[in-house]
Amino acid sequence: MSKVTPIFGLIDCNSFYASCERVFRPDLAKVPIVVLSNNYGCVIARSYDAKPYVKMGEPYFQIKHKLKQHGIVPFSSNYALYGDMSERVMTLIESMVPAVEVYSIDEAFVDLTGINDLDGLGRRIRSQVLRCTGIPVGIAHTKTLAKLANHTAKRLQAQTGGVVNICDPIKRDWVLRNTDVGEVWGVGRRMKLHFDGMGIKTAMDLAKADPWMLRKNFSVVIEKTARELAGTTCLELDESDPPKQEICCSRMFGKRLKELPPIKEAVATYMMRASEKLRAQKSLCKKIRVSIRTGMFNPDEAKYANGVVVDLPYPTDDVRLLTKTAVDALEWVFRPGFNYSKAEVMLLNLCQPGEYTDDLFAVSQPSEATKVMAVLDEINERWGKGTLRAASVPRSPEWSMRRELMSQSYTTKLDQLWTVRCD
Repeated sequence: MSKVTPIFGLIDCNSFYASCERVFRPDLAKVPIVVLSNNYGCVIARSYDAKPYVKMGEPYFQIKHKLKQHGIVPFSSNYALYGDMSERVMTLIESMVPAVEVYSIDEAFVDLTGINDLDGLGRRIRSQVLRCTGIPVGIAHTKTLAKLANHTAKRLQAQTGGVVNICDPIKRDWVLRNTDVGEVWGVGRRMKLHFDGMGIKTAMDLAKADPWMLRKNFSVVIEKTARELAGTTCLELDESDPPKQEICCSRMFGKRLKELPPIKEAVATYMMRASEKLRAQKSLCKKIRVSIRTGMFNPDEAKYANGVVVDLPYPTDDVRLLTKTAVDALEWVFRPGFNYSKAEVMLLNLCQPGEYTDDLFAVSQPSEATKVMAVLDEINERWGKGTLRAASVPRSPEWSMRRELMSQSYTTKLDQLWTVRCD
């Protein structure tokens, strides 16, 4: 019996953050949009019609006049909205294909092996989700080729209708010949410079390169990339994400903080969020790192940054112990006389229950703490995040991020549901 050749697709949402903002604002359908990072730091997303005027990563304070000049509407990042919309899109995709690997908030690899009408399925998926956002689809025999097909679908959207199938060798070779090697998944700027010196200019050149030479001069990852471009499957679909080995939560303050108490509030708030992520992947934490720093770019401000790693008495997911340890650790790194702009908490040495060896005489997390955390998560899942929280976490702190330009939480808060007026 001959082995069935696998077929992968990559579904990628166009300008996802900007598209989410437009879903509930039809008046912005033809208005260019940019989305800003926390505290209006820089541009992190652009609608297609904003790209000619604004570069990714440009600081907001430098481009305010440019946005006004070109009628570009800025938004504060609304991650609750984006995350919920992403989950809806992925759920819809999962209902239409045999298997899905969610690659990022706006991308998913799908297994299309054994499906006959690949182009038709791609267009049906795109049509189903088009009410929320534009979805280009790339289809190929390997994940790397699917990524390349998706890039072509974006680049030639007018001609392709957002769906490119390069399972056909003739179409695949055309895409490989007409794609710069720098556009290949996993090839960065430095790697491209090396390839240019070796005469590898296009994706086709990389596909034809000697795989063993690539492994010797670069890495096994580049070797697999070349083999995948040549049509040999090296990367399988990963349907479940492995637990993270580290969890980080950091934010810029909405204003500079000089005193320790509000910084403790911020660290407690960040630890609340980090512990939620920890329990969501059913892990325990053995160490934490707490750090604070001042702004690093104002020449008129004194600069200071410091952090400390603290061992926990036992592997835990108890937000109460994590918060107390983190807040106490701040005493070791805080220095008066500085204007602090950011705090960060990291959960380190993560493990799953049963993966660590208990010392016969060591203290372990009480079963009562595990039950309390389960009740905490159940209440917050049912009634909304922050319904039940640590007493050290304020509801509306003065130091919170500046997000006056943020859109409503149309899909996650009852008091901000989309309303339609019938006059």
